[in-house]
Amino acid sequence: MRHENTLDLKQTALAVIDMQESFRQPIPDFAELAARVALVAHGAQLLGVPLIVTEQYPKGLGRTAGEIRAVLPEGFEPIEKTAFSSCGAREFVSRLEGAGARQVLLCGIEAHVCVNQTAHDLLARGYQVHLLTDCISSRIEQNKQVGIEKMLKSGALPSSTETALFELMRDARHEQFKAIQKLIK
Repeated sequence: MRHENTLDLKQTALAVIDMQESFRQPIPDFAELAARVALVAHGAQLLGVPLIVTEQYPKGLGRTAGEIRAVLPEGFEPIEKTAFSSCGAREFVSRLEGAGARQVLLCGIEAHVCVNQTAHDLLARGYQVHLLTDCISSRIEQNKQVGIEKMLKSGALPSSTETALFELMRDARHEQFKAIQKLIK
């Protein structure tokens, strides 16, 4: 029996928030962060988890980081937005609803702005939010910590890349287990 706070493969979507090139310099751990986000995005696709990527004002902030774009399906289009919360973009909400998701794996930047507001809006809409804390950052560490703490206190659940991928598979006999294991190691 699965606990309600663990991920269900049939009800989960992955939302990658604003992992854009212009943040490469101001966010100290950006290269590692982008690599982990690319890993979880790749793993999600192997498991058939719907993927949604947003870009905050790409004309000014650039496109999604190359490491992440490299693992997206051919022809995949990120959602452009100006609202800090991704829920402010109709297309974001439409894609989530179309995926039939009730649980959202959330990652990206910045923890205290766009990720925070997206998490709160998702919670208000009845989604269960799982924060991939190893895939979330901000320019300033204190802002990252405040953002994560606020989301957790509001009802989001802490998670990580490995925690999420293994919860989604549930068993070493899963057909993608070896592929996921290879990604992680």
